[in-house]
Amino acid sequence: MTPTNCATGTLAPYAPTSDMPWDERRVMHLYRRLGFGATPAELDSGLNQHPSALVDALLDQAMALPLPPEPEWSNWPISRYTNEEEAVLQIFAWRRRWVSDMLAHGPREKLALFWHNHFVTRLEGYGCPSYMYQYHKVLQQNVLGNFREFLKAIGTTPAMLVFLNGVQNTRFNPNENYARELYELFTLGRDNGYTQQDIVQTARALTGWNALTEYCGPISFFPLTFDPGQKTIFGRTGNWDYNGVHELLFAQRGALIANYICRKIYRTFVSPQIDEAIVNELASIFIQHDFEIAPVLRTLFKSDHFFSDANIGVLVKSPLELLITFLREGGFEIDWRDEWLDGLIYLASELGQELFNPIDVAGWQGDRLWVNNNTLTGRWQALRFVLFTVFQNYPQQLRHLARVRSENSNDADYIAEVLTDHFLPNGLQTADEYDWATLAFKSEIPDHYFRDGSWNLDWETVPIQVALLIDHLIRRPEFQLM
Repeated sequence: MTPTNCATGTLAPYAPTSDMPWDERRVMHLYRRLGFGATPAELDSGLNQHPSALVDALLDQAMALPLPPEPEWSNWPISRYTNEEEAVLQIFAWRRRWVSDMLAHGPREKLALFWHNHFVTRLEGYGCPSYMYQYHKVLQQNVLGNFREFLKAIGTTPAMLVFLNGVQNTRFNPNENYARELYELFTLGRDNGYTQQDIVQTARALTGWNALTEYCGPISFFPLTFDPGQKTIFGRTGNWDYNGVHELLFAQRGALIANYICRKIYRTFVSPQIDEAIVNELASIFIQHDFEIAPVLRTLFKSDHFFSDANIGVLVKSPLELLITFLREGGFEIDWRDEWLDGLIYLASELGQELFNPIDVAGWQGDRLWVNNNTLTGRWQALRFVLFTVFQNYPQQLRHLARVRSENSNDADYIAEVLTDHFLPNGLQTADEYDWATLAFKSEIPDHYFRDGSWNLDWETVPIQVALLIDHLIRRPEFQLM
């Protein structure tokens, strides 16, 4: 039995009401889905903006954000290396760069991570730092661009040509691997609107991208290996080539593509329970705008449906979302060292999300599959390690978080409540659960200090008190949700 999506609302712009107020909960919901959480400053700023204006601002910033500086090794072939360690260090450096960007520029990098998990390549399958960088650059350039052009660009990146065997696909020995995934994973979905014969003929149309003089070097089109013969795809016969087969695909299967991509967007950013009517409307918008991604996302993230109570706190955070969102929402301004960034990358990898190495060609399946008996314990331990690192190196930032969120209250119950609601998308469900959170916050401090009002946020114990409360919350199931 397929679970029913109980969310209300349409794709009409969300207008705050007394039943659906524009409050901290909904601002955090937007930032968690369209980024990696909101810092306290972003949260306060967001509360003072109209929801639609904030969505536009976040997407506009993502579109205008300059690309990171190109590394000197961006085009290095294998002959430029003197040892294997040099390449490994470059890969580590670029992973650090991406995680740094996630910490600083949530929306673009959240979308880049989404497309990384859609147009999957695996570094283990091609091994070149230059190919990794070039592939990542295409992701960042196209996160909000035209999906048709994005698809064309990604298919000729060396990472994709090697990973899915396009570089081996010639008129003399066609390889069907990329043609199959072009339909099954990238545009249509399994067994949806194509046949095995379409795959065979499409592989012929995609031949010719074989000009490689040195491993890790550029891969370009080589006319002699292209199959110039007639091909019949989707019932249409012609001398289809790389561009031609993409144009044919969108002309003949545009409605199926739009629905498939919009379903994936909905499942990733809204809810695992698909609302078919909403997906169909998004697909129509996608087609109306000639497969531009931005109008679809603007409509979705501004919508009354997106902000419905039933869509808040229903997705499980990926490992990177779990760790980075915690750091951002805590407002922890950390002077990042390479070893700390490497630590985040390592923890995420241990929890199943290794950057540039999704689990297989279908990508990380996400949501509830992130959590099982083994990984849940690991997620707690990873968060506690990050929390301990913050406490050891930046204890006063824990005090600052309590001050900002409580407006410098000296009411321990209230402080525990607002910090709980800050980190948990729907808070806690019962008064007893809030009492337990308060007990964790009060720690071993005698209760009479709280009763007589002598305790306040200036006390030396406050950083450890905040840390103990967060440690208590980390082990709540709700902490895994967004």
